Amino acid sequence: MKIDGLRFDGDVHSLPWRETQVEGVFWIPLHLDDWDDPEAHTKGRARGGGSVLIRMDPGCGYPAHRHAGSEDVLVLRGSYTDEFGAHREGDFVHYAGGTAHGPVAGGVPGAPLSDENPACVLYASAHEGIELLGE
Repeated sequence: MKIDGLRFDGDVHSLPWRETQVEGVFWIPLHLDDWDDPEAHTKGRARGGGSVLIRMDPGCGYPAHRHAGSEDVLVLRGSYTDEFGAHREGDFVHYAGGTAHGPVAGGVPGAPLSDENPACVLYASAHEGIELLGE
């Protein structure tokens, strides 16, 4: 589904982003179902479900993972690609439980961020959490 005209025009970098263990990938927790170890979430090892904002700088990606339950993603700015195709600003993507993918932000890695080379900003809600693959 595409929501034409949807765009996050704010200053992306002024938000209180938290670092992950992955270079160029940041997040802001909105609601986490499993908050027993806040440090684990900060380091990107979260397994429980929740709703977050994710920022992936151009060419950077979130590690490949499998969804225990479904995941809903709304692309607020920029774009990303994964095993299911290209997803652009305004796209709503639903991943069924058991789905695995490794999203990578569009754009030119290392080039200055701009309107032509934006970071990818997503709202993501992972129901029942994820399993990082390759661990």
